[in-house]
Amino acid sequence: MAGDLLFWALAGVAVGGGALVFRCDSMARATYALLAALLAVGGEVVLLGLDYLGVVILLMMTLEMALMAVFMIMFMMSPGGLTPMSMTHGTRSAALVSGGVFLLLAAGVLLAPWPGRAGRAPADPTRALGLALMGPQMLTMAVLGMVLFATIVAVVVLATQRGRYDRGGES
Repeated sequence: MAGDLLFWALAGVAVGGGALVFRCDSMARATYALLAALLAVGGEVVLLGLDYLGVVILLMMTLEMALMAVFMIMFMMSPGGLTPMSMTHGTRSAALVSGGVFLLLAAGVLLAPWPGRAGRAPADPTRALGLALMGPQMLTMAVLGMVLFATIVAVVVLATQRGRYDRGGES
């Protein structure tokens, strides 16, 4: 019962955050709404028993939103991203297309002949998913992820001309 309640609460946060992305009038608020929606989706994946994949989603989306905030501060006219702006373009056509896609997907879910389970569920679904996705290259991909993260940190450090305490002329 508590798991069902948490599932529906996270689903509500995900849908609400996704809707707020298009209702917010600033890039910063839209970023936080998107982060909330994506974290709720990561929580749903953890609830489904795929702990590793859920944590990866949580970490990846948090890092993605942090990088988005950095670029927003660097390149936007309003560094805080709080200046009101229109976050929607072509709303009528987008609503028609998204409504049509939703109806098509819903019809597919309801009308598809779903197969029954063949065999038993694996003892460790996270390991089984990892092996199914990456096979024997799992360690390579994990190391590659750390190397890419280190590269991102190094690029940001090298691109910064001033340090935290360097105020450009004071002293």
